[in-house]
Parts: sequence; C-alpha cells; structure tokens
Amino acid sequence: MSAADTKPKAGISEIDQRSIDTIRTLTIDAVQKANSGHAGAPMALAPVAFTLWNRYLRYDPAHPHWPNRDRFVLSVGHASMLLYSLLHLAGVAREDGGNEPAVSLDDIKQFRQLDSRTPGHPEYHFTTGVEVTTGPLGQGVANSVGMAMGGRFLNERLAYGDQPLFDFNVYALCSDGDLMEGVSAEAASIAGHLRLSNLCWIYDSNTVTIEGHTDLAFSEEVATRFLAYGWQVLRVADANDVAAVAHSIETFLQSHDRPTLIIVNSLIGYGAPTKQGTSKAHSDALGPDEVKGAKRAYGWPEDAQFLVPDGVYENFREGIGARGAALRAEWQALLDEAKAGDPELATEVESYLAGELPPGWDSEIPTFPADAKGLATRESSGKVLNAVAAKVPWLLGGSADLAPSNKTKLDGEEALGPFTPGGRVLHFGVREHAMGSIVNGLGLVGLRAYGATFLVFSDYMRPPIRLAALMELPVFHVFTHDSIGVGEDGPTHQPVEHLLALRAIPGLVTLRPGDANEVAEAYRVVMTLKHQPAVLALSRQPLPTLDRDKFAPASGVAKGAYVLADAEGGQPDVILIGTGSEVQLCVGAYETLTAEGVKARVVSMPSWDLFEQQDEAYRNSVLPPEVTARVAVEQGTVMGWDRYTGSTGTILGMHTFGSSAPIKDLQTKFGFTPEKVLEAARAQLARAKKG
Repeated sequence: MSAADTKPKAGISEIDQRSIDTIRTLTIDAVQKANSGHAGAPMALAPVAFTLWNRYLRYDPAHPHWPNRDRFVLSVGHASMLLYSLLHLAGVAREDGGNEPAVSLDDIKQFRQLDSRTPGHPEYHFTTGVEVTTGPLGQGVANSVGMAMGGRFLNERLAYGDQPLFDFNVYALCSDGDLMEGVSAEAASIAGHLRLSNLCWIYDSNTVTIEGHTDLAFSEEVATRFLAYGWQVLRVADANDVAAVAHSIETFLQSHDRPTLIIVNSLIGYGAPTKQGTSKAHSDALGPDEVKGAKRAYGWPEDAQFLVPDGVYENFREGIGARGAALRAEWQALLDEAKAGDPELATEVESYLAGELPPGWDSEIPTFPADAKGLATRESSGKVLNAVAAKVPWLLGGSADLAPSNKTKLDGEEALGPFTPGGRVLHFGVREHAMGSIVNGLGLVGLRAYGATFLVFSDYMRPPIRLAALMELPVFHVFTHDSIGVGEDGPTHQPVEHLLALRAIPGLVTLRPGDANEVAEAYRVVMTLKHQPAVLALSRQPLPTLDRDKFAPASGVAKGAYVLADAEGGQPDVILIGTGSEVQLCVGAYETLTAEGVKARVVSMPSWDLFEQQDEAYRNSVLPPEVTARVAVEQGTVMGWDRYTGSTGTILGMHTFGSSAPIKDLQTKFGFTPEKVLEAARAQLARAKKG
C-alpha cells in the first residue's frame, strides 16, 4: 500500500484527515507500547467515528454527564482505543465543568496497565465518557436498545408543554461478532417492533474474526435480516468515504418511524502494509516494522510517538466542543423555564436526575396479617411492586412472556409499545437474554427498571446480570418458581444451582424472602440500592404469613439474616437456618423442639450478600461461634452453605436435579419435611453433646 492510497478523499479537509489519522496513530502507539490490544478496528473505523463525533453527536465535552446528551455505545469493546482517542481529542472532562481530562495523553500511554483509566475494554463508572461497560460481544448493542427505549419514555413523560426535555439519540458501533451473538438478534427484534427511531447501529462489516475469514460467520445477508426486523438499512461502501458516512447519519436523523442500521464496509488494520484486511491486524500489536509502514502510508512521521499534530485539538473544539456547548446551553435554558413554569414537573425531573426516590415512596407498601395459609411470595411481590410503582413514576419493567406467573404487571398502566412510548409495562416476549441487557440500558439512562422470568431461566441472563453488577447499576429482576416447588414441570424448570450461581456474582444482592412481610422488606432494600443490582427469588406455592407479634419483625431482612425465633434467654443449643419456603420448615421444627424443652433458634437468612456486609459483632450475634449444632435448609444446592453451618453442621439441600411430580411428593422424596429437619436437629444436638 502506498501513501497515495491514503490521501484524503474528495470532500474531506486536510485537518479532518489529520484528525482521523491521529486517532489511528494514537491507537497504534498505545497497542504497540502495551504489546497488547486491538489496533485493527480503530484503524479502520477512525473516519466513521470522527465523522459521527465531530459533526453530529449532541455531546458537550465540558459536561459529559449532561442528561440530554446523545449516547455513544462502543459495542465492539475490544476497539477501546478508538473511544479513548476520541475522549482525549475531544477534551472530555473528568467531571462536569472540570479541567482535568477524562483521558490524558499519559493515560493513553498507560493503555491496558494496572489501574489506568484506559483498561482493555471500556468500563462504565471508571472512565468518564464511557456510557456502558462493553466487551462481551452483543451486550452493547442490546444495552443500546434499552437506552433508546428509555430516551423515548423520558421524551413522552417529561415535557414542558409541547417541548420535550429529553430527545437524545443512541448510536452503537458494532462488529461482525456483535451481530453473530444471539442477544443482538433478540434486541434488534424488539427495537424493530417498537420502531425506535432514535436508535442507530453502525455495523463495521470487515469480514474478519480472530480465526480469519470463515464462511460460517459471513454467509448470511445481514441487511435482509434487519429489513425483516423492521429496520431501515443503509450502506457505506468504504469506511474512508466520510461524505457517504455523513449522508447515512443525516438519513438516520431524518427518519422517524424505525431504527437504522448503517452497514459500513471497512478494511481492518487500514494502512498496515502486510496485515491490513487480515486476522493479524485484529488482535495483535502490529510490530515495529508494520507500525512504521502504517505511519508512512498515512504520511506520518515514522518515528513519532503519540503525536497530536497542530490543529487537531482545535478541530475537535470547533466541532463537537462548540456544538455541544451550544446545545447544552439551549437545553439548560428550557429546563430553567420549566422549573419556573411547572414546579411539579421540576420536582419530578430533579428527583429523576438526582437518582432519588420520591418522598413517601414506600408509604403504600402493605403489611400482611398473620395467615396460616398465606400467599405465594410471587403473589405478595406483585402487591408490593404495584404499591411502589404507584409512587415512583420512573419505575418500569416487565416479564419475558411470564407476567401472569411472575405477577409483575403494573395495574392500570399501559404497555410500552410502538405508539405508546411512555408505557411502563414492558413485554419482552420470550427473550430473557435481551431482557437483561435492555433493563441495563434503561438503568443506564437513570430509570428504575426490572425484568422477570422463572428462576431457572436466569441462566439465559447471567451475562447482563454480571455486567449490571460490574457497572453498579441498581436494576432488579423478579425470579419466581424458585425451587422444586414448581412441581410437575420437572427438572428442566426446577432450579437447583441457580441461587448459588447468583450469589457468586460480586456486588449482586440476592434475596429469597420467606413470607409476605419479608417480601415487603425486600423491596425496601432493593429500591434504596444505588450501586448494586438485585434479584428476588420467589415461590410459586403459598407460604404461611408469620405472626410478627410472635416472631421477630421482618425488618431484619435489611441485614440479610436475623433471629426470627429464639430460645428463652437467647442461649440456643441448636440453630436452624432457612431461606424462602424452607423458613416454615425451620419454624415447625423449632416449635416441636421448644415444646420438648430444647433451646432452639431459627435464623431467617434471605440474603447471604447483605449478611456478609454486616460487621462481625452482628454476624456473631445471629450465629454465635460457640453454637456448632446447626442445620441449614434450602431447596437448592448444598454448595456454599458450610460457611454458615461449619464443617460439622447439617445441610438439607439438593444433591441432584429434581423430578416431575406434585410438590408434596417432591418434598417427601428430597427430604424437605418438618420430620427431616427435626431428625437433623436432634442428630446435631447429639453430636454437640458428645463433642
């Protein structure tokens, strides 16, 4: 490849070409210095990203958290140096109105190094300007659907007269790999159905993966697939044709009835003499000779390192900087006018922007009377969820086609649909994976969002749940049918290892309440979380509502575990620990043991996560170290429970998958009966006495 091949095309100025090549060379130098990373995609996509950012993106670099900014999602997260270069050159500030850059040139020189602001994949909350943590392919584009849904929701519900306060667009830059992942297909289908005209995916079609060119990966016609989803599909034959890129973006901006996919043909590793267009440009540092060759092709000083030529910073300031500042000032003036003219709207907007709950948000949460028959915790959850939603107008969510079973429909609220963007009831269809990612996207624009399905199908959702924890997003999921209590549906629908899998995710709060009042307290916990996602594991079958005049108040849920019933004098000889539907088994055994004169304690432990956050004194007050006679009961895997029973305690749990049968037969078969709990407690007492 000769230098002549990289001369500016017609319609692009010399300073714009220099700016594009600066993105490329910063990437090349950073990856080469780290000897790690992906230079090929940024080299190819620099003209596309530059055109979007410097000509069209509604974004004020001086105020990167401006609520009405356009969102840019780098779904192709391994191309992170593309984003870091843009953040640096655009002068994005680390804080609103601050002087310290989000990404300095020194940060770029520390690409992929310990504690640098330029990690291998973009991380939300870690580097200012990163709108979402990406890297697992498909997740970013799926998140962008939730962000676009959230934007339209805000556009509809928060307006001053006929002037919406929120009208941002969402752009996602994606790769061949993103579109191969099934989650992107689920999300694209929903986006097409909802006619999300504020959503634009820019697809880098370079036909290269780590394994090279594979027929399996590229034999499909992507454009036809997206047309079938109801998207507008545009094509750019050459990523370097900035006029064509600009025309496609302008076409998107003028379209108001569907989402847009812009297919851009690019040459991965553009400019590298022998590696361009090959898998070698995808995931390897170029090497010294290839670096010099690429720079020579760009007309760049071959030995220059991390060079930002004269005029490049100014070009960004005069482009995205000036445009973004003017747009933000215009929006701020509208917001100030709204605050003066509509105080009620202003209060709602301020609460939403601050991430605060409205005053009295939990005032309608019911208190459930004692009832031996009780309610399934999915039923009480539905009642509590509706009580909360009545007070929190920016709470919305739905189920993956199981709302009647999950009890998650918001009463009296319309569905969010193609022509009702302000609806609060979400219908995801049977698309659990996309549901989790979309809920994250809604959370990323500041809404309180939830999804729902059966606990066993949380397997489909583990990637977005994990990423929610990594991003510290306060979203939540309602998982019902939480045990072999599902009954006749059999082991395919009976979760066994799922609670453990969720508890293993750092930062996720998993709650399995034992009765209706514990459900109410669980929602008080979930709704007040600001930096942690949560899941609720709820029963299909009715559970007795405990008499709280006799037993401890359910407010103990906030600490993860609490003493529900205790021995006289508070000095137990045996401790029975239960969660969810098994708390009642522990209570039944406790009452028998107490009648026999045995000093027993029942600990309800709805959340390991919250319990571990308590100080040692509290944990020891609930589970005194000197009391080694312990029984834990949960209809899930026994793995992990030894941290609470000790090596000598008894764990009544599942060692196999379940079976298809009525619930009572299953409980007998697998040992979840009061008799089995009593037997285990007595054996523990005998062991402790001998010891």
